[in-house]
Amino acid sequence: MTEITVRLAGKADAEAVFGLVVELARARGMPEKVVSSAGDIERDGFGSDPAFEALLAEVDGKPAGLCLFFGSYSTWRGKRGIYVQDLVVLESARSLGIGHRLLAETAALAKARGAAYLRLSVDDDNHSAQRFYQRTGLRHSTPEQIYVLENDALDALAESAKGTAA
Repeated sequence: MTEITVRLAGKADAEAVFGLVVELARARGMPEKVVSSAGDIERDGFGSDPAFEALLAEVDGKPAGLCLFFGSYSTWRGKRGIYVQDLVVLESARSLGIGHRLLAETAALAKARGAAYLRLSVDDDNHSAQRFYQRTGLRHSTPEQIYVLENDALDALAESAKGTAA
């Protein structure tokens, strides 16, 4: 019988977390977009000021899925929330209910910490993930659009600051 476990990832899991992130990028046809390293994951997720947490799903003791998340806050709700950055299940383990279990465990953790919502974004062409999220109970928030500022554009805007916030 297949044994599935879900647990919070720790420092020793940095390589496994990174490997699953790379797998997600590969499955989406964008492996070149991953410029991070396992060292980055270890430093930023398991150091003195963690930027994220992760739930790791294992099948028979081997990494098979990941839900990487961090806290957020809604000023309109006046409540904490959880933002899911990455959810990935290895293709070989997709029929085992791991994605649902990872999201359910993340939601339970969020509720235990006083969170009122869970948010995530999904690529507009990732229709199978969209269907999965809808089956899991998430709804598309049509009035919102995501904007990104990065690389040279982030540098340019930061350089235009007057320096009062630092």
